[in-house]
Amino acid sequence: MAKILETKEEFNELISNNKKVLVDFYADWCPPCKMLSPIIESLSNSVKDCEIVKLNTDNNPEIKEEYNVQSIPTLILFEDGKPVKENVGFMQEGDIISFIGNK
Repeated sequence: MAKILETKEEFNELISNNKKVLVDFYADWCPPCKMLSPIIESLSNSVKDCEIVKLNTDNNPEIKEEYNVQSIPTLILFEDGKPVKENVGFMQEGDIISFIGNK
């Protein structure tokens, strides 16, 4: 199951302590986010070299603003604590795998 980050401290610790992290910026009320959720869950169980987590933008507006997330879902890939790729909108599983670099 994909971990849901609850606090800014938890977010900062996770992205700084892992080589590669994919963060799904979402909201519970967002239909495309709901469509993406089972794909994120599946990948969080199968992808081994990337930590895959979720961050509720309604509960974490300061992180949303820090990374200029204007629309959801937004996926941001962090490597060594820095954002390296971003995608706005729904993505298919294969596209996410390519996005994070796991072919």
